[in-house]
Amino acid sequence: MGGNPQLDEQGALRHLLTIDGLPRQTLVQILDTAESFVAVNEQEVRKVPLLRGKAIFNLFFEPSTRTRTTFEIAAKRLSADVINLNIGTSSQSKGETLLDTVDNLAAMQADMFIVRHAQSGAAHMIARHVAPHIHVVNAGDGRHAHPTQGLLDMFTIRRYKSAFHNLRVAIVGDVLHSRVARSQIHALTTLGVPEVRVVAPKTLLPVDVAQMGVHVFHDMVAGLRDVDVVIILRLQNERMRGARLPSTQEYFHYYGLTPEKLACAKPDAIVMHPGPMNRGVEIDSRVADGGQSVILPQVTFGIAVRMAVMSILAGNS
Repeated sequence: MGGNPQLDEQGALRHLLTIDGLPRQTLVQILDTAESFVAVNEQEVRKVPLLRGKAIFNLFFEPSTRTRTTFEIAAKRLSADVINLNIGTSSQSKGETLLDTVDNLAAMQADMFIVRHAQSGAAHMIARHVAPHIHVVNAGDGRHAHPTQGLLDMFTIRRYKSAFHNLRVAIVGDVLHSRVARSQIHALTTLGVPEVRVVAPKTLLPVDVAQMGVHVFHDMVAGLRDVDVVIILRLQNERMRGARLPSTQEYFHYYGLTPEKLACAKPDAIVMHPGPMNRGVEIDSRVADGGQSVILPQVTFGIAVRMAVMSILAGNS
């Protein structure tokens, strides 16, 4: 295989592990395919037979109701057989290794694994291990990547802004602990967004963030000035080591998105959040529920994007 373990010899998508390194045409193919599934999801009968007879295993070694549910709905709308496994409470507690678990499930004629794991690189390890006909989708690994969330965010931006080449996008908040932020930055730059900003206190930024091709701001007012898209990240207290913030109240004062701070962005700017939201910490309810918020449409589009990813992978078997 070539340089990218996600692509086969013909350059077709075999696994979706990270947006980093994927060619622009692959991202556009996924977004275009998702467009057709939005129409399916608006029909009275929301099923298509594209994955009939395929067995898709949701392997969640880390809980996430929203991501797991949207993958499950997406797979069922493609007519696949879906098996949900909360591994954290079963085989892992018996001392079975990750790859033993995968081998046992592969023996049950699995066609695709949707993997969420607290360890960065877990999905890559599984992808290297499985037989060639089995596909792996990374549903979030450690601080590393969350490619389908990044893609559904790109789909949402394209839906509301139609193109990427003339946008200014600000990603605000806990970039350090966010696998979503990394996926968003890779996707935005690959799709040709000319200016990607990150807005956060120094303690919540990775040391190498400037090397990712973004403009760094520590002041919210300056960071939001004239942007077209504002992406708010969740403050990930559960991943923090030590005191990186004085208090959530102080964080909200400086970095919480309020109507007053949003007024610095363009009047038609959209507000996004990967969820779940901490209201009153990173976002004011008046913004979350306001006219510029597209947070709920993001969730809806997530089903279409995950349908697109799974159908493309299955079509490349």
